[in-house]
Amino acid sequence: MLVAESLTKNFSLDDSDLCAVDHLSFQVMPGEVFGLLGPNGAGKTTTLRMILGLLEPDEGFAEVDGIRTADDPIGVKARLGFVSASDGVYPWLSVREMLLYFADLYAVDPDVAAQRCENLAKLMGIEPLLSRRAGTLSTGQRQRVTLVRGLIHDPPVMLLDEPTRGLDVVGVQTIFEYIEHLRQVGKAVIVCTHRLDEAERLCDRFGLLHRGKMRHMGTMEELRASTGQEHLVNMFVELMREVS
Repeated sequence: MLVAESLTKNFSLDDSDLCAVDHLSFQVMPGEVFGLLGPNGAGKTTTLRMILGLLEPDEGFAEVDGIRTADDPIGVKARLGFVSASDGVYPWLSVREMLLYFADLYAVDPDVAAQRCENLAKLMGIEPLLSRRAGTLSTGQRQRVTLVRGLIHDPPVMLLDEPTRGLDVVGVQTIFEYIEHLRQVGKAVIVCTHRLDEAERLCDRFGLLHRGKMRHMGTMEELRASTGQEHLVNMFVELMREVS
């Protein structure tokens, strides 16, 4: 459903060049949750931006549902849902107005959008919020609305960037339930997070990034076999020692 093949991105600094992503390759299948993990500066955000078509790779390509980002960036965006902890809401619109506005941007039929809005609102427990102005919502309520917004056009691939940042225990549990729903309905999901304990619970497979390179990739059992470490935290500590 999602393919990244030899994705590479370089940036020119004042006196040198930085390779932010270095020939990165991975695939995510329908119904699979893939954890793209790494410390700050590992290349996670740059990778997501290339998949989204916001950055053009210097080499390689990203492909979503059979469409390459470079060939049809608008078509790819229509097949992606993106949820970020830093996503804002339009404060002067009601929650329903905002969700239907985004559905309209994706050319979803109005009747389909209205029904989908009601179904997703029930799923995420935001039915009482639909008539509320978005600017009055709490952090946890805004996050729930953002999760619904990411699915309003029913994309086959979901990208979640630090989805639990700033949330309390109840909010984090909401994210877990949301990702389980995505898995059950066959979405291909990429999760970027610094919360490695959460990643172990959420993800089916993992890609461990450091300095733009994919250092390890596989299921938890495969990572344990290849690294000799039990948990993701220990794997990263050892990895950073090896390449420092």
